[in-house]
Amino acid sequence: MQFSDQMIKKRGIAMSLKDAALSVRENAYAPYSNFKVGAALRTSTGQIFSGCNVENVAYPEGTCAEAGAIAAMVAAGEQELTEVYVVASSPQPVPPCGGCRQKLAEFGKRDVKVTLATVDGAEFETTIGDLLPGAFDASHMEDV
Repeated sequence: MQFSDQMIKKRGIAMSLKDAALSVRENAYAPYSNFKVGAALRTSTGQIFSGCNVENVAYPEGTCAEAGAIAAMVAAGEQELTEVYVVASSPQPVPPCGGCRQKLAEFGKRDVKVTLATVDGAEFETTIGDLLPGAFDASHMEDV
């Protein structure tokens, strides 16, 4: 069975980027805040990788959902993302933290679509460039 680039095959089921983020969100480890976040990203080859937040009692040691998805992507040998979807149970769509914005900019072009969503269905579309204007990138290190 062939799937479009808008779908992946996971456990025998066609799944959209949104569905992948919603599904992985349920696996989040958030015993301290109870704030579960799921992220899914599509690469230039059409593969989808997902991640969820993982809290730690020492708060700075936790991992964001976006970082988890990026780590899974890199571990699989991919290095270019072409679309991102982030979902949380909040009254309005929640943007990535500053660190995750920089991580997204490392692997995606400025015009990559980022959809921020709530579990109730509200969505806000933006781009990596809009989330992180003036991003620090490899061009800043050309003389190094």
